[in-house]
Amino acid sequence: MHTVVVGPAGTTAEDVVAVARGNARVELSADALSALAAAREIVDALAAKPEPVYGVSTGFGALASRAIGPDLRGRLQRNIVRSHAAGMGPRVEREVVRALMFLRLKTVASGHTGVRPLVAQTMADVLNAGITPVVHEYGSLGCSGDLAPLSHCALTLMGEGDAEGPDGVLKPAGELLAAHGIKPLELREKEGLALLNGTDGMLGMLVMALADLQRLYTSADITAALTLEALLGTDKVLAPELHAIRPHPGQGASADNMLRVLAGSGLTGHFQEDAAPRVQDAYSVRCAPQVAGAGRDTLAYARTVADRELASSVDNPVVLPDGRVESNGNFHGAPVAYVLDFLAIVAADLGSIAERRTDRLLDKNRSHGLPAFLADDPGVDSGLMIAQYTQAALVSEMKRLAVPASVDSIPSSAMQEDHVSMGWSAARKLRTAVGNLTRVVAVELYAATRAIELRTGLMPAPASLAVIEALRAAGIEGPGPDRFLAPDLAAADAFVREGLLVAAVEPVTGPLA
Repeated sequence: MHTVVVGPAGTTAEDVVAVARGNARVELSADALSALAAAREIVDALAAKPEPVYGVSTGFGALASRAIGPDLRGRLQRNIVRSHAAGMGPRVEREVVRALMFLRLKTVASGHTGVRPLVAQTMADVLNAGITPVVHEYGSLGCSGDLAPLSHCALTLMGEGDAEGPDGVLKPAGELLAAHGIKPLELREKEGLALLNGTDGMLGMLVMALADLQRLYTSADITAALTLEALLGTDKVLAPELHAIRPHPGQGASADNMLRVLAGSGLTGHFQEDAAPRVQDAYSVRCAPQVAGAGRDTLAYARTVADRELASSVDNPVVLPDGRVESNGNFHGAPVAYVLDFLAIVAADLGSIAERRTDRLLDKNRSHGLPAFLADDPGVDSGLMIAQYTQAALVSEMKRLAVPASVDSIPSSAMQEDHVSMGWSAARKLRTAVGNLTRVVAVELYAATRAIELRTGLMPAPASLAVIEALRAAGIEGPGPDRFLAPDLAAADAFVREGLLVAAVEPVTGPLA
C-alpha cells in the first residue's frame, strides 16, 4: 500500500487525495517527531510559569481573560473538544473526514502547535486503522478554523462519541480504538485547542474539488468537440494562431484539446449543406475554448492558493522557532473561501454552456439536419427531450450554488469572532456543484455521441469513434427507439466521473491538458 510520509514542511495535493480517497498509510518523519518534541518543550516551560499564556493556561475565545490553574488544564482541554463537537445535520462523506484529519496532522507535524509527539502518532494510527469520526454538515463558520468538524475528530481521539470502522459499521469510538490497539488520548495543555483550530476541512474539499474539476474541464473540452462535430461546425476557430493573439493559457489549452479530438474528422466544416447556410457557429460552440479556458485559469489560481495553504501551519496560538507562543489570525478561512466560491461560479458557467450545446443538438431547427430530440421516430419517440430537462435542472441548481458564501458573515463568540469566512459552507456547496457538473457533461456526451452516430455517410474523427466504442463497451446504448433512459444516463455519469472518457480519447490524441 502507498505510504505518505508527513514532515514539518507541509504536504502535497497528491498526498491529500491518496490518504482521503486511496486509504494511503501515513507515517511521521523523524524530522516531524523532532519538531514536535522541541515545540512541546516550549509549551511545557510556559505552562510552568505563573504568567497566563493564551491557549496554554487561559480560557478560549471570549473566555480568554480567565487564567486556568494546573489542576484544571486537562479538564479545560477535554471540555473544549466536548463542547465544540456541536455539529448537526447529515454526516459528511468519509473522504472529506479523512482529508480533514490528515491535514490537521500535517499542521500538528509542523512543530508550531506545541502538542506532544504522542498526539500526532495517535492521529496517524486512527487514519491507518480506517477509523472515520462522525462529522456533521453544519457547525463551521470557517473562522477559528473548522471548529465543530475538527472537534468531532478530536473527540474520537479521546475515545468518545461515534465513529465508523473500516467495515463501514458505526460504533462507539472507544470500542473502535480498543479493537485496533489504540489508547485514547488524555489531552494536556494546548492540545485540545491545537486539534480544533485550522482550515483543514475547507482545504481538503478544495484539494479534491481541484482534482475533480481538472478531469471535468478536460472532459468538457472533449464533449464540446463532439458537439461541434455533430453540428457540422467548423474547427477553424480552434486554430492556434487565433488563440495566440489572446494569450490566456487556459483558452489555448482548451482549444488545443478540442482541435486534437477533431483531428481527421469528416464532419466538420459542412456549412453550405444547410438550407440556411452558416458563416459561423453559435457562441456555445464557437466560444467553448474562451469559456472553458477562463475556468481553467481560475483553477490555476485556486491551485496556487491550495498549495500555499498546504505549506502552512494554521493554529492559534502558534509556537515560533525563537520560543515565543503568539496569538495570530492565520486561522481565518478567507483565502480558501474566496477560491471555493470562484470555482462554484466557473463550474456553473461551464455547465451552462454545455447545456446550451445539448439543447442545440436536440432542436431540429438548429441542429442542421438531425431528427428532433435525436429521436428514432419523432412524435412516437421523445428521444432525449427529458434528458435535457434533467440537465437544465442541474444547471439551474448550479447557478444558485454559485451565489458566494464568503460575502456572508455572522458574528459569534460574544462578538470576539465578529467576522468569519463561511469557507466550510463554500466548500460544501462546491461539492454539490462538482457532482452536478459531472452529470451535465455526461448528458452532453450522451447526446453528442448519439448525434454523431446519426450522421450517416460522413466519417467522424478517430477520437470520436474511440469514445463511441468505449461507451458501447460500457453498456451505454446508442440511437434507437425510446427506452428507460435513467440507467444510461447514470452509466454516462460514471463514465465521466471515473475518467473513462479521457482515457478513451488519449490513446488517439495523446495526453490532453
